[in-house]
Amino acid sequence: MEMVLPVANVTAAALARVSAVFNAPLARAVVFGIHIDGHLVVEGLLIAAILFQLSRKSYKPPKKPLTEREIDELCDEWQPEPLCPPIKEGARIEAPTLESSAGPHTTVDGKEVVNFASANYLSLIGNEKIIDSCVGSVEKYGVGSCGPRGFYGTIDVHLDCETKIANFLGTQDSILYSYGISTIFSVIPAFCKKGDIIVADEGVHWAVQNGLQLSRSTVVYFKHNDMASLANILEKLTHGNKRTEKIRRYIVMEAIYQNSGQIAPLDEIVRLKEKYRFRVILEESHSFGVLGKSGRGLAEHYGVPIEKIDIITAGMGNALATDGGFCTGSVRVVDHQRLSSSGYVFSASLPPYLASAAISAVNHLEENPSVLANLRLNIVLLHKELSDIPGLEIASNILSPIVFLKLKTPTGSAVADLELLEIIAEKVLKEDSVFIAATKRSSLDTCRLPVGIRLFVSAGHTESDIFKVSASLKRVAASVL
Repeated sequence: MEMVLPVANVTAAALARVSAVFNAPLARAVVFGIHIDGHLVVEGLLIAAILFQLSRKSYKPPKKPLTEREIDELCDEWQPEPLCPPIKEGARIEAPTLESSAGPHTTVDGKEVVNFASANYLSLIGNEKIIDSCVGSVEKYGVGSCGPRGFYGTIDVHLDCETKIANFLGTQDSILYSYGISTIFSVIPAFCKKGDIIVADEGVHWAVQNGLQLSRSTVVYFKHNDMASLANILEKLTHGNKRTEKIRRYIVMEAIYQNSGQIAPLDEIVRLKEKYRFRVILEESHSFGVLGKSGRGLAEHYGVPIEKIDIITAGMGNALATDGGFCTGSVRVVDHQRLSSSGYVFSASLPPYLASAAISAVNHLEENPSVLANLRLNIVLLHKELSDIPGLEIASNILSPIVFLKLKTPTGSAVADLELLEIIAEKVLKEDSVFIAATKRSSLDTCRLPVGIRLFVSAGHTESDIFKVSASLKRVAASVL
């Protein structure tokens, strides 16, 4: 208590002295008729001090150059950032090596195998007429084109191929791309820009995803192949929204989904497109040359007029057994891409012999429609043989050449699921000489559909091939799962 009293007395005396200063006549001076209180004087001094400090040049101590020893020490201590993240255990891909053409039977690592890992749907790899057309083209034009289409890279066989595809599908025009996977991710950003709306299936494969990202459009995903989900999203986007009516709107999907083997219901999609006034971009890499009475794709399969689909793209590396891709539609759609599509404008044009191969492949399909019947019989037979496979179930459509097997009881982890499926694929190859593939996905792939095993059915497979892969998968799946 004795210590507290002196401190209190000193504090009181200090407060009395400050009050006296502010109550002094000077503190309440009148300047030009304005009463100036003491606190205004203090605030003015503070503002002046702040302005003075801000106006001063900052002090920088003189730089002292580093000695050679200090420089060497800093260099020894510096550790650069890695150019890429370290590869995780189990993430390294060691794919089997093919040592012959990827036909229904091929050679993998020195061993002859039955091939269900290549999308050679019409069994055109090794077709003699196609090979002869390629040889003639190489002798006439050489191997490459050495230039983009707009800069001396257009060759007459390119124009012939574009005309052939347009006539085959019944469209006004078509345009060739030199790389199959770049077709769709060049076409999407050529038409879809920032501010546009894209409604896409959540199961689209990586090339479509990349195109959506490059477009910088507003992307909304609907549930995989779920038309109720699509209709609900279109209704929400358009109902009472006048702004939506003034911007471009697209629906993007695949005809046959690479990640599931499901077939898009085009008739229902066209009905929704017309109701809500959207445009449709259809990716047909796995349906062109496969679906429809004559292999003309999803529109022929559903009996939908081809002109109701605004933009169609496809890679030519599957049914046609060549390379490159194409986009087809109206003349206006095609001409727009010749100056606006990066994959067309900046890439060297398709090697002429590959364009010749595509023309020969379409000719073969027109002249031999029975190849489609053989393909469909093989698909049905494989579905029948795999209907009771232990631990796995078929998720794909009965008309899809992609027979997609997924786990009946997933582990809850996509990584763990994929490990099980890869073990099955490795054992089938090693023990029974059957080449199949699990669905590996890169870290950039945002698809959330279940992983699985893809079997690519070919018209060239025999019944014994199908019985062999079915028996092998049943035996191995029973031992692993």
